[in-house]
Amino acid sequence: MNVLFLTMSRIFDLEQSGIYTDLLREFVKNSHNVTVVAPAERRFNEETNFKRYDGYNVLRVKIGNMQKTNVIEKGITTITLESRFLTAIKKYCGDTKFDLVMYSTPPITFTKVVNYIKKRDNAKSYLLLKDIFPQNAVDLGMFSKKSVIHKYFRNKEEKLYRASDYIGCMSQANVDYVIKHNPYINSDIVHVCPNSRELIWHNTKETNLTDIREKYSIPQNAKVFIYGGNLGKPQGIPFLIKCIDANKDRKDCFFVICGTGTEYPKLKAYIDENKPSNVLLINGLPKEEYEEFVSACDVGLIFLDHRFTIPNFPSRILSYMQKKMPVLACTDPNTDMGKIITDNNFGWWCESNDAEKFSELVDNAINADLKTMGDNGFEYLKENYTVEKSYEIISERLEI
Repeated sequence: MNVLFLTMSRIFDLEQSGIYTDLLREFVKNSHNVTVVAPAERRFNEETNFKRYDGYNVLRVKIGNMQKTNVIEKGITTITLESRFLTAIKKYCGDTKFDLVMYSTPPITFTKVVNYIKKRDNAKSYLLLKDIFPQNAVDLGMFSKKSVIHKYFRNKEEKLYRASDYIGCMSQANVDYVIKHNPYINSDIVHVCPNSRELIWHNTKETNLTDIREKYSIPQNAKVFIYGGNLGKPQGIPFLIKCIDANKDRKDCFFVICGTGTEYPKLKAYIDENKPSNVLLINGLPKEEYEEFVSACDVGLIFLDHRFTIPNFPSRILSYMQKKMPVLACTDPNTDMGKIITDNNFGWWCESNDAEKFSELVDNAINADLKTMGDNGFEYLKENYTVEKSYEIISERLEI
């Protein structure tokens, strides 16, 4: 089967690790021919290029800037995205008949490309729904539900859903939300196809853990809580600051925040002013160094803004579970992530507007059997969040 995958992830080849590259490698492993269409943003000075690999191809399309740019350029890039992708696909993949076109959100502006491939090749279409836009932007106060901007993007969202033969959602809460708010969709096509990873057990030698903590001046006898990932508005950084401020005088726990994003300066300003002795802020790390660093930590942190009405399910949790780390999640009440974590005994959950409850859960974690809880998370990952499982779900729907 020939598979066309549309994404805004910066993919160069399938040797990279990530929820999309891991899944696509599983398709290649099952003898499907995969063509990835990914962006080459202007800021990287790359031209449109097409490369062939063993079992797959990568078409990188030159577009404007989407990241680290102003709102105007990001808006123009978003609007012109599908026409640029479509032009490149016609030029480089005109002789390939695709059986499946698969794509993820964000963005929601691939409809013309999807409909073109469906009509040209009589292909099936499959949406990996990772983001519910524009409602998430409304939740965060970026624009009003009555605005022209919302009307424009809501129309785009509905067209993308209508173009999709199947919609795979991250969790059951996502399924319920999509069906409830989009009654025109046939509910039979909407199902759970969670974020997933290729299962790799990273094991840092016990003798190295002391060295890693020493390198970063982390107390050897404290329980280390780490947040790794994007530091943007969706993560509710003001609440994260409240949490670490409420625990800044403790000696039995240590907090590591490692990441980049638009809200990073807020965290840095707080730390520079208050100088908490049990907090370390790192402006990102190379992947291999980060993987080693996480091995010296005890509990993984998840933060989501309390204003969300959509049920987000950050893929960051998979990295913690793969490391056999329990998870402490602070989220809005609409996601079912907290229920999954607590029902399966691999972590703790509280709403992301209750710093006092967060401190209570820190106490629970310090006194918990972290090894058993970490093992529980790893077992749940093996049973539910592997790329083999996701591939099985997709292939059963498509009958391939």
